Amino acid sequence: MEYTSLLYDVRPDGVATITLNRPEVFNAFNDPLSYELQDALKQVGRDAAVRAVVLTGAGRAFCSGQDLKASQTGEKRSFYDSLHKRYNPIIRAMRALPKPIIGRINGVAAGAGCSLALACDALVASTDASLIEVFINIGLVPDSGSSWFLPRLVGTLKAFELCSLGTKVPAEEALRLGLVNQVVAPEQLDEATYALAARYASAPTKSIGLLKQMLNKAGAATLDEMLDYEAHCQQIAGESADYFEGVKAFGEKRKPVFKGE
Repeated sequence: MEYTSLLYDVRPDGVATITLNRPEVFNAFNDPLSYELQDALKQVGRDAAVRAVVLTGAGRAFCSGQDLKASQTGEKRSFYDSLHKRYNPIIRAMRALPKPIIGRINGVAAGAGCSLALACDALVASTDASLIEVFINIGLVPDSGSSWFLPRLVGTLKAFELCSLGTKVPAEEALRLGLVNQVVAPEQLDEATYALAARYASAPTKSIGLLKQMLNKAGAATLDEMLDYEAHCQQIAGESADYFEGVKAFGEKRKPVFKGE
């Protein structure tokens, strides 16, 4: 698929970068961008050479959410259909991807763009960045997973405050709340992001994928269910080539060379 609304690149170290590329509207979602992002996520899932993904936005913003101008066509809009066809497949694909996704948050992440950021596995933010659940400001409710991610990260009371008041959360505050992993100066954003991505790209990828599945399940599972699921996942990890390499490297007192297999 030839992309018109995003950029797709794979580095020699196994890090793929997906860049939302509508900087003139702060990378707001229209139909082409939402469907192209769905395709790009499928592409990184199929490509065995990709072992970590960086998701970011071009220009001054990460993603400002839905392009309201693009959605004002004069026809009655089905929010239900839009979410099920455009946004929900993106969030589901991100959480199901058996590879780590690092969000490079270069500017504002608002509305569905905030949800997109929270669906990543790790976030590195510029001091210029901010997150905002802006839905309430136009009479809507959070979507694209925000109602699931946010209370798990900051608690129900804070999540209600952020969503009901549409409070803008600057990067440093987001770090304090546990919404992002790192905050760096804008000129250090690439270095910090790709250092983390390279570390994940050299990690045991199968174990990372299993870990994502475990954390996804843990929010709605009992302790007994998780003990059983841990045993199931550990059996799979214990049969991987990376496990045998890790044990061998430990015995040989060297750094393991994982291949993601």
